[in-house]
Amino acid sequence: MTEPTSPSSGAPSSAAPSAGTPSVLAALVGALRSGAVEVVDLTAPLSSSTPILRLPEEFGQTAPFQLEEISRYDAKGPAWYWNNFRSGEHTGTHFDAPNHWVTGRDLADVASVPVQQLVAPAAVLDVSEEAAKDPDFLVEVEHIRAWEARNGALPDGGWLLVRTGWNSRSEDPQAFLNADERGPHTPGLSAACARWVAEESPVIGLGVETVGTDAGQAFAFEPAFPCHAYLMGSGKYGLTQLQRLAQLPETGAVVVAGPLPIVSGSGAPARVLALVERAS
Repeated sequence: MTEPTSPSSGAPSSAAPSAGTPSVLAALVGALRSGAVEVVDLTAPLSSSTPILRLPEEFGQTAPFQLEEISRYDAKGPAWYWNNFRSGEHTGTHFDAPNHWVTGRDLADVASVPVQQLVAPAAVLDVSEEAAKDPDFLVEVEHIRAWEARNGALPDGGWLLVRTGWNSRSEDPQAFLNADERGPHTPGLSAACARWVAEESPVIGLGVETVGTDAGQAFAFEPAFPCHAYLMGSGKYGLTQLQRLAQLPETGAVVVAGPLPIVSGSGAPARVLALVERAS
C-alpha cells in the first residue's frame, strides 16, 4: 500500500508527531504569538497611484491598477461591497515568472512555480549608501562576495534581496521612476553580476525595491535588460517593488511570496512577507 500524497506537492505526507512530541508548526505559531518571530510585510500597497513601468511609445504598455465598483450596500447589492479590478501582471509588488522573457519562453508560467519555492530563505545585500550617492549604481559580483565573506554562502534555494533605499521614493511616482531624456535612473545589477546570479549562484531569484529587476539604464547594457534575460532564461524568478527591507537582517529571514496563480501568466501581483526571528 502506497503512502498518501500531498495534493499540492505530490510528496508523501509526513506522519503526525506522536503525543508529547513538540510540533514544529506549533512552535512556529507560538513564536509568532510571542513576537519571537515577526512578520514583516514587504509589499507595497496597490492602488491607482502605484508607479508602473513605462516603455517607449512604440511598445505595448502595462495598465495601471484600477478598481471598478460593482456594488456598495446599494441597489446593485444592498448588503455587500465588492469590485472588479484591472491591472497589469507586472504592476506594484509582483512576481516575475521565467516565461516573462523571451529567454524563458518555454519555461514555467506563474501558475507552475513549485509551491515549495514560494517559501525560501533570504540574503539581504544593503547598497543603500551607494545608491543614495549614485542613482545609477550597479551591484557587481565583488559586492556579493564581500557579503559572503561576512555571512557565508548565499542560501541554496533562497532569494537575493538587494536593498537600495529606493522604497523611500514610493510615495512620489516621478521620483520613484526617476526618468529624464536619457531614460530612467535607478540602481540595479551589472550585466556580469546578473549573469553570475542567474548561472552560478545557488539562489532561485532576485528581489529589488525598484519598479523592475533591472537597473534603469539596462536597456543600453549588453545584453539589454540582463537580469530579465539571464534570470528568466535560467528558470529563476524576480520580485519587484519590495518595501521594508531595512527591517530584515543580512541573513536568517524567510520570504513567503504569494503571486496569483494565473494560468499561462508571465507574472502576477504578489503579497510578499518575511519571517524574522527577533532576539528575546
